[in-house]
Amino acid sequence: MNQTPGLVWTLTPLQYFSFGFGSMVGVGWLVVMDDWLGRGGPGGAALGFLLGGILLLPIARTYARLVRDIPDAGAEVAYAEGAFPPFAGFAIGWVMVLAYAIVCPWEAVAIGNLLARVLPSINTGALYSVAGKTIFAPRLAVGLALTAVIAFVNYRGIRHSGRAQNVTTIGLLICFAVFAALGFAHGDPARLEPVFARPGATGALVSILLVLQIVPYFMTGFESVAKASEEARPGFDPRHFGRAMTQAVGAGAVFYVLVIGAVAFVFPWRDLVSQHLGTEAAFARAFDSPLIARLIMGAAFLSLFKVFNGNFVAATRLVYALGRRRMVHPGLGTTHPRYGTPATAIILLAMFTAAGALLGDALLIPITEVGSLAAGVGWCAACLAFVTRRRTTRGDGTSLAWLGAAVSAGIILMKVISAVPGSFTGIEWITLAAWCGLGLVLRKGGAG
Repeated sequence: MNQTPGLVWTLTPLQYFSFGFGSMVGVGWLVVMDDWLGRGGPGGAALGFLLGGILLLPIARTYARLVRDIPDAGAEVAYAEGAFPPFAGFAIGWVMVLAYAIVCPWEAVAIGNLLARVLPSINTGALYSVAGKTIFAPRLAVGLALTAVIAFVNYRGIRHSGRAQNVTTIGLLICFAVFAALGFAHGDPARLEPVFARPGATGALVSILLVLQIVPYFMTGFESVAKASEEARPGFDPRHFGRAMTQAVGAGAVFYVLVIGAVAFVFPWRDLVSQHLGTEAAFARAFDSPLIARLIMGAAFLSLFKVFNGNFVAATRLVYALGRRRMVHPGLGTTHPRYGTPATAIILLAMFTAAGALLGDALLIPITEVGSLAAGVGWCAACLAFVTRRRTTRGDGTSLAWLGAAVSAGIILMKVISAVPGSFTGIEWITLAAWCGLGLVLRKGGAG
């Protein structure tokens, strides 16, 4: 494999799976479960995530072929080279940076949300309000502290980051197995009624569609494997990249479907939506035990760390690759002489995350929508690049790539066509425009 001397070669197949799965599954299954069920009901939410996982498989398999032949931290940027004009490659890469970078302030805000469920007393020391949501000093401080920890771990080396990803991913899966088994064993299928959030066949389709629209955001991350592909240990079989991504998509879809089913089994979902309860509260009330709530909260904290860490790694590697190509300031394309990490990119993303965390809870749902579009753009570009490069790529896979491009295009259209329920509103367009403007400024700096 052609690896860059500046990066440390240490990651194993298990760590690549942990990055792929861990970058997808965060704390949405706990924090915004009421939003998922409100959109689709248990049937619409479960089918939305299951269908989304199936539709993402052609994209994952296309990425598998691309990263096998082009193990480059730039991923979509590298795939676009020779397939699209240089500016298109930059635009694709920059939008894909958004898909990962935008997760980081989400998690910095979510840590305060989680702690407030355990320690309501931290909802004190009001600082200011954003969109009607109060920003409390303790919650903000915790989010900024977590950002500093993630940045420090990544600054010191990918080896530490990879080990942390393994521990937190395995820990989450163990906790999940326990509380999901308890939910299905002691729940009642009658609580699933009504299965969909809206009546009739048309209502069922709309219910699935509204959930399907946000699936790309909650399943973005399997392709983060490609961003760390230059950091594989010596002797690594490049076929493991594709296996890790495919396994991550499958495991992620199954995880979401089972969590939705377990929650709906143990607690009437309409009550959960109307009372804006989280997954842990539903289980605690159903079992009349705070112990299971603590188990779920423990799983959530592990999950939050790993999804924050995984997306932080992916975003910084993409920024590093853009800098290395002088598409942004070349200083972003350098590595630390001792730790072999993209130190400048890490500091930049930490600053971006801290700034985003200042917006608080008002940030969560709009970020979900923008992240879905950003992921769709990157996936579509990668699939089209594969088709364009098919003469120099081993194996065929063209049909799967076309299918992946069609799925990705559908994701994009669902967000930009105003007639589609759940499409972009003003705040999402403003967020996207601001990001594109920042990219143009940085590109000008790189050209200079």
